Amino acid sequence: MNKQELKEKYGKKRVPHEWRKTDKISTLITTFFGSGMSPKAPGTMGSLAAAIVAYPLAMLSYAYPIVINDNAFNTKDANALESLAAIFLAVPKNFMIAALLVFFAAIPFVKKAMRDTGTEDPGWIVIDEVCGIFMTFAFIRPEWILNAPWILIIGFALFRFFDILKPLGIHKMEKLPGAWGVMADDLLGGIYAGLVLTIGLVLPAVFLM
Repeated sequence: MNKQELKEKYGKKRVPHEWRKTDKISTLITTFFGSGMSPKAPGTMGSLAAAIVAYPLAMLSYAYPIVINDNAFNTKDANALESLAAIFLAVPKNFMIAALLVFFAAIPFVKKAMRDTGTEDPGWIVIDEVCGIFMTFAFIRPEWILNAPWILIIGFALFRFFDILKPLGIHKMEKLPGAWGVMADDLLGGIYAGLVLTIGLVLPAVFLM
């Protein structure tokens, strides 16, 4: 059943159990272990599930950090912009790597799910939200999340803001062909959300140095 036939049969209603038309592995990955199967607000549920997973990922990032320059916080004589750049270099790249791994690993499964179901970016595909949530926390230190878990809530809210409204070119990313469009807009939304979150957390401290 193609997109037009689905629209004629169900109108604007959610197509029931649409994911069953693809294989179980693709369903498991694209729905992020079933979180996208929520009958209401699947994108929000997928983002929430990813935000919950972000906490143990922060623990892993803190225990085994992947860094470019661990001494970048020694910026006593640096200006605000240089300090922000140095802080970014010192931040472990675990979340960024996780986001990019999810992005590229999910592409073939999203492509297959879309082909099998005859749909374009159905709501139950939420692995793109997972990618965006992970990218949201890619610019801050993991111990900030561990010491202040409320940061997960703020990051979640910021990402959903950019994901729903799609400003600043995010909407254009949706127009990329196939699975690339499904994943790319959320990746960019995560970058924007991450920058806003980081600036909001770091900028006051930078000016107080």
